[in-house]
Amino acid sequence: QMDVHGRIREVLAETIREELAPEHQQLSTEDLMKALRQRGIIDDIMKELKFITDVNEKERTSAPKPATHFIDREPPVLKKTNIDPTRRYLYLQVLGGKAFLEHLQELEPLPGQVCSTFTLCLHFRNQRFRSKPVPCACEPDFHDGFLLEVHKDSLGDGSKMVDATTMLSICDPVHMVLIKTDTFGETTLMASYFLEWRSVLAAENGITNMAVELLGVGTESKVSVGVLNIRLEMYPQLNKVLSPEVTNTQFALEHQKTTEKERLFLVYAKQWWREYLQIRPTHNARLVKIFAQDENGVNRPVCSYVRPLRAGRLLDTPRQAARYVSVLGYERAPVIGGGAGKQEQWCTLLAFLCRNKGDCEDHANLLCSLLLGFGLEAFVCVGTKAKGVPHAWVMTRGTDGTITFWESLTGHRYIHRPINPDDPPVVEQPKPLYPYRTIGCIFNHQKFFGNCQPSDAVEVCVFDLHDESKWKPMSGEAIKSVCSPGTTSSVPPFPPLCASTLDAAVASNDIEVQLRVLVSEHRKDLGLSTVWDDHLSYLLSPALAAYELERTTSISAGNEEFQDAVRRAVPDGHTFKGFPIHFVYRNARRAFATCLRSPFCEEVICCRGDQVRLAVRVRVFTYPESACAVWIMFACKYRSVL
Repeated sequence: QMDVHGRIREVLAETIREELAPEHQQLSTEDLMKALRQRGIIDDIMKELKFITDVNEKERTSAPKPATHFIDREPPVLKKTNIDPTRRYLYLQVLGGKAFLEHLQELEPLPGQVCSTFTLCLHFRNQRFRSKPVPCACEPDFHDGFLLEVHKDSLGDGSKMVDATTMLSICDPVHMVLIKTDTFGETTLMASYFLEWRSVLAAENGITNMAVELLGVGTESKVSVGVLNIRLEMYPQLNKVLSPEVTNTQFALEHQKTTEKERLFLVYAKQWWREYLQIRPTHNARLVKIFAQDENGVNRPVCSYVRPLRAGRLLDTPRQAARYVSVLGYERAPVIGGGAGKQEQWCTLLAFLCRNKGDCEDHANLLCSLLLGFGLEAFVCVGTKAKGVPHAWVMTRGTDGTITFWESLTGHRYIHRPINPDDPPVVEQPKPLYPYRTIGCIFNHQKFFGNCQPSDAVEVCVFDLHDESKWKPMSGEAIKSVCSPGTTSSVPPFPPLCASTLDAAVASNDIEVQLRVLVSEHRKDLGLSTVWDDHLSYLLSPALAAYELERTTSISAGNEEFQDAVRRAVPDGHTFKGFPIHFVYRNARRAFATCLRSPFCEEVICCRGDQVRLAVRVRVFTYPESACAVWIMFACKYRSVL
């Protein structure tokens, strides 16, 4: 609010001009503080800070609140970050963007007008940050600072301050993902960039400014999206700065080592593929995927997309993890023009989580990583569904040999019992319930197997992974050389999952209020009046909770009480109709349009009759990141007139 940085800089410049001009003496920190005090800036800042807290105290006590649910409407008071003076920090400032040419024609948004926004998401060494959303423009007004702790993971040297040489060996980049959110809340992945921050170690006074060009994703990975101005600064300042030659040599050595490892793996993969084809020429048609392109068009071994991921306290069970992954949006990689079939793009985890939606491979990779984190033996399967559509799903192998398929897009689980084609016709064979037709390969973070059974049909597939006549394995050492974290700079580290920032009760209320308006307007257009029954609406809650519980645990509970309550609420001679539906987005208008397409729902919403009473209940269930499951139930009761 006061532009403190600017004022302090002016004073310091003035002080240095006045005091340093005569004798060229050294200025100490005390002198500078004295100069700031003399000009009253420190007092101003203290007054401002005190004033902010007072306002909040007053508002907190007197603001009237709705009785149903308490939510603080005041802006949250920013917590002070505890800067530990014995640790090294990297202060990364994003000071505006330029040349976002796609938005050249866009007009300045009017005050209060909803407009598309850009958000920048960062991940560095297990720390996640998100910028404030800024309106999309040719020169977006990013002004954010992020304080990244440089050595947090290694507790061993947490006691001593790291020097420049030690920091030079920390090769984790800062992963930056740019997300565009349109006026309807739909997200698009604009760019994904790995920032090499260590150039700051060779900067004159520990500060470096750089212009970072962001390139597009997928088919546009060679096209510039825009340029960000970034300023990097080390806290506390380095005693000894490295020379640029040292840092450049280090980068060159790392690059050389990485490319050599990748070259050796490629040579090995070619040899493995040649051997695989020699088993049967028909293997050429099987979906054996060794490399996949990420959002930047970089080819990476598939095993590098999976890693044991622990969700901390955010998810409690493997089935809850499957439910969480299934409520992340499903969207195929965008492609310009038709006909070319499926555009392939496996996203890095940060890009998938920030965008909150992705393709089936992204879902399968995340689910497999979470199941590995829960201590299960999990693999991603690559194969086809009906009509030969390529697909990816997850498989777990129990200690007793039970094979379970997990569909990452729906959260459904299927037990796999293979059909034995050599059995006589009299023997009854299991009927597969899963939608999968063929399977080409399976992999996780340490293993890769190509299917070399006579048929690649899933129903006859035997998952005896130790039998090399059924599954051709890849060398674990070769996979480890390019896929284990920290081995090569081309494999980005996995970010931790973040808790949801959504308030479920407020979100549920908002959608419900909007739906009531939409239903009333729709009925008005049909010449029907609308009377809402709040009691009946409330009675629908247990049903919605039971549906979500069933999706998560496969156990149905509490149905008797719900039915009993509805019977008591609907008098004799009246009819009750209810229609539940499930969404993974919070756009009420879009949900309502979808509901009207269902004849059952339309029957409830457009109900005609005597003493018609309508009810609607919305329940939002929040999951990590910004994922949510939205259950809506429309109901009506009316006197049956025959």
